[in-house]
Amino acid sequence: MIPAIFIKGIIIGLLVSAPLGPIGIMCIQRTLNRGYMSGFVSGLGAAAADIIFAVIAGFGLSIILNFIEEKHIYFQILGGIFVLYIGYRIFNTNPVKQLRLQRLNKTRLSQDFASIFLLTISNPMAVFLFIAIMAALKVANDLYSIFELSILIAGIAGGAILWWFVLASIANRFRKKIRLKSIWWLNKITGSVVFLFGLVVIISVWVL
Repeated sequence: MIPAIFIKGIIIGLLVSAPLGPIGIMCIQRTLNRGYMSGFVSGLGAAAADIIFAVIAGFGLSIILNFIEEKHIYFQILGGIFVLYIGYRIFNTNPVKQLRLQRLNKTRLSQDFASIFLLTISNPMAVFLFIAIMAALKVANDLYSIFELSILIAGIAGGAILWWFVLASIANRFRKKIRLKSIWWLNKITGSVVFLFGLVVIISVWVL
């Protein structure tokens, strides 16, 4: 029973993390700009936020769920503004400067982690994605004890971390083959995509 719960957790962690949205693109961009650890630690920031969402969904914290549902518009606007800021920062990233900072060991992994964590946690509606996936995999809250739910959460954490490890590793393999000019263009494209995503998030508050 316990191994099955853990495996289900890994599957949930992978399913939530795998879609290559703005977070995935940013982790690839940071890996190419700053190196493997920057990309992987950025992914860990997303995984940490996802673990919090998984805890809320898994333990059925109804008060928090109701608060998120009632205030989701405010979260969406703040999250969209933060996405705009991140997109702007990526667009103006100088790959030569990033390379110099990396060689001088002046890149701050704590900032990489915190920025992606805040970006991910600013979309608390993602907790409902966990609920949907748990329902699809027949993960029923009333069938699990606190210990079993903890095993499920551990599996989700393992699946999420595994995904970011694989993604950063793959991006890092291509890093030495990509020229600085290509990385410069990647920053422009990534920044534009992330910025547009932020606009869509904000506009959707009034359109949808």
